[in-house]
Amino acid sequence: MGVFVCLPLVLPLTALPVARLAEQHLHPRSATVLLTVVGTLLALCSTLCLALLMVVGTAQLPGNPLPDSWSDPEVRNAVPYEEKAGIVAIGALAAVLGACGWTVYRHVRLRVRAGRALSATPSVTAGDVAVLPDPEPYAYALPGNPGRVVVSSAMTECLDARERRALIAHERAHLAARHHRYLLAVQLAARANPFLLPLRTAVAFSAERWADEEAARAVGDRRVVAVAVGKAALFSHRAPDASVGFAAFAASGPASAPDPASASAGGPVPRRVAALLAPVPPTRLWPPSSAHAALAALVAAAGTAGSALSSLNATVTLVQILHAATPL
Repeated sequence: MGVFVCLPLVLPLTALPVARLAEQHLHPRSATVLLTVVGTLLALCSTLCLALLMVVGTAQLPGNPLPDSWSDPEVRNAVPYEEKAGIVAIGALAAVLGACGWTVYRHVRLRVRAGRALSATPSVTAGDVAVLPDPEPYAYALPGNPGRVVVSSAMTECLDARERRALIAHERAHLAARHHRYLLAVQLAARANPFLLPLRTAVAFSAERWADEEAARAVGDRRVVAVAVGKAALFSHRAPDASVGFAAFAASGPASAPDPASASAGGPVPRRVAALLAPVPPTRLWPPSSAHAALAALVAAAGTAGSALSSLNATVTLVQILHAATPL
């Protein structure tokens, strides 16, 4: 097993180049699914690595609950610097589990509080859309059974009829595709390994782009959706935290008026506007549209495969060692 058991802790770095390139060269639906799967697999391998280090590294610590035979020299030699690695792994694994638990708690608490607030607040309801009398402009998708689209009265006043259709179509797309699950998955992955933080940002952006494309298809006019995105971002002052499971329309921050020149800026909302003013992105995954994207995809695939194989090899080796050291 040796030092290779530690590889899953650093191999998530191989996925970083593909995060930004996926935003630029893939359909947002494909980018969201691909980056979420890659991030989740890398996070699981990283967490398993910590668990293996903890088991083997603490085998010879006094007072541990493991069988005495697990402190066999063959077990101690399975991982370099076993005692130090085990102690560090205990702290790191506890931090990961605590951070993931807190993230899930926040996600559930926010959904419950938002649902209760929606039930307690007088609103105008039409199907799955609830309009709240609020002077602050905002709109968001509230997951549930059934999901609801929540819009403030101030936001409806900021947009004309077609732009309101685009806003509601955008939020319905979040609900239909269950984007809150993708966002929660990459949030947990980033908690498990900080190297995956760029993937969380990329998935959040791709999910918004995915909803933008669905809204453009529903409305039939990409420019109307681009205008709605820019205006909603311009007038919005606050929105629910999308990072823990709520998808908010134009929640990425303020933006200037949606014209192509300003859309070339680097912020999330201007990039969304620029994408909507461009042709519909291709849905194909392969072959990629550029050599850089192909290279990044291959590196990410190699890193993910290497992380999975390293974790599997370490697990099998550890089981064999402990089985040999623990007579039946």
